[in-house]
Amino acid sequence: MQETTFRQRLAGVLILLGLIAQVLGFTGLINTAHAVSYLLWLAVILLWKDIPKRSRFQAGVLMVLGILMLLVARFYYHDHVDWPAMLQGNAFVVAMLVGVSFISLVGKQQGRKKAPGKRLTGSGGVLRTWLGVHFLGTILNISTVIMVGDRLARTAPLTIPQYLALNRGLSSAALWSPFFASMGIVIALAPQMQYSYVALFGFPLAMISGLLTTLELGRRFDLREVYGFSLAPRSLLMPVIMALLVMVFHFWLTPRLSIVGIITFLIPAVALIYNLREGTGYTLWRVRQHTTTRLPAMRGEVSLFLAAGLFTLGLSALVAAVAGNDWTLFETFGAQQGMMSFLSIVLSALVGLHPIIGVSVLASIVSLHGGEHTLFAFVCLCSWAVGTSVGPLSGINLSLQGRYGINGYHMMKNNLFYATVMSLLSLASITAMSYLVT
Repeated sequence: MQETTFRQRLAGVLILLGLIAQVLGFTGLINTAHAVSYLLWLAVILLWKDIPKRSRFQAGVLMVLGILMLLVARFYYHDHVDWPAMLQGNAFVVAMLVGVSFISLVGKQQGRKKAPGKRLTGSGGVLRTWLGVHFLGTILNISTVIMVGDRLARTAPLTIPQYLALNRGLSSAALWSPFFASMGIVIALAPQMQYSYVALFGFPLAMISGLLTTLELGRRFDLREVYGFSLAPRSLLMPVIMALLVMVFHFWLTPRLSIVGIITFLIPAVALIYNLREGTGYTLWRVRQHTTTRLPAMRGEVSLFLAAGLFTLGLSALVAAVAGNDWTLFETFGAQQGMMSFLSIVLSALVGLHPIIGVSVLASIVSLHGGEHTLFAFVCLCSWAVGTSVGPLSGINLSLQGRYGINGYHMMKNNLFYATVMSLLSLASITAMSYLVT
């Protein structure tokens, strides 16, 4: 493992302090919103030159555009801009991502060599790879792709079917997982959404994704020599237990706190309690290692989410200044508007824009009421799931490209049929949900 520099370690500490400040803010005793955003942005500044060029370019463009729009809104249209709060966009989501990263401290013990599962070949192996990545990824997010990918790559370089199973297994989890950053975004943008409806439609759609992947890859490729990866049932207990804990806190212990907030403090707390069994010194060592190595490695995610938040704030301010606070893109948000929005976000992903950008832009120019919050949230999750699978510059495809050398546009080409079918199913689901919630 490459040794981190003092600058990177300091950035990791700042990210950790941002997480702690966010958790303190949940108590209601002190407003830490400014502190959280400033700490995270300082970390981005320290890590800026370490961010991959393409991600740095995207983040830089978003930042510049966001600041320019704020300046135009303030000095050309003479609208009010809350400058001290301009860096707060998506800071709470970044704090959640940082909190989720601590799940890697659960279950990893020094010297443990036992494999968490077994490998299979053929369509069964592809399906089990998809299932393993999907369900473990509901908690571990993008790190699952690398963990399982590295396991598969021990025997031979990864093949296209393996790449596609990794890609689709994780991206489809965005359809329903309460732990994904996508869910954190949509809950913030549509706070009145009803998660039960989202899960009712999103979970079956995700399972269809796994079935479609298995059937399509079995038809297109000879899978007899393609290894799959199957997680042991014991390994899948962790995401299930974490999901149950989140529900317990959400419905009984801390009902006034959002799911994003619960995840932000719950996962680090569970990680600390788990490691305290080995003693305080051991726990502090693991937290230190995580802070100085894993947190600085999140620079791409942190910078993109913060930059997108600044862009969204700037766009919202400019739209309000130009059109007034009462202007909205749609009079109502129903099935037709949802389908148009879905297609727009997915098409923008094809040209290299992360779905978070499309979702953020959409949120800044629509006005939601009642059940429209739930429909809007589902539209965003569907577009995120399909867009990240096919988008050449999505976080998943960039991770696969950086780790294993697969070309992002090659992944896009191989995912076009899958994205088309999932888009049609998503559009049908959006239409069906609109009749239930609006």
